[in-house]
Amino acid sequence: MLPAPFMTLATQNPVETYGTYHLPEAQMDRFIMKLSVGYPDPADEKTILDGRGSNAANLTSVLELADITELQKQAEAIKSSDLVTQYIIDLVNATRKSDLLVLGASPRGSIALYKSAKALALVNSRDYITPDDVRELAADVLSHRLILSPKGKSTLGSQAAVVREIMGKVAIPQ
Repeated sequence: MLPAPFMTLATQNPVETYGTYHLPEAQMDRFIMKLSVGYPDPADEKTILDGRGSNAANLTSVLELADITELQKQAEAIKSSDLVTQYIIDLVNATRKSDLLVLGASPRGSIALYKSAKALALVNSRDYITPDDVRELAADVLSHRLILSPKGKSTLGSQAAVVREIMGKVAIPQ
């Protein structure tokens, strides 16, 4: 058993998935967010080719477990107004009611968006979350939790686009 807290990073290669099974929605829901890193820019790719970006023997730790635990405590202490908390609830609830989706975000999605917004506020040296924090992270945190309806596939084509569409319809607290 891993000591608490722990972090899991997983990669997904969308090519050559024949013979593999996709994770069920309930398991995908356990990942806090899904990010696409894309391809490296030419300078970074040169670093990779020069061997400086791939030699695990030369890697050094930048954080210890105690550092991560302390950052998690600091993030938990970040405040949210009732208006911003309600905004998160309204966004997630809108995914459940959208005809662009057959499966909206679960309460785990609300929790993930709330915790991620707190972490972003911490990174930005604030002790409170803003609607902009929520909006910046909503697509990355919610998209992999959603299943598009045929209408969603034909009109917007992706879960992230649906989240952005929903954000355009849910009132932003002032």
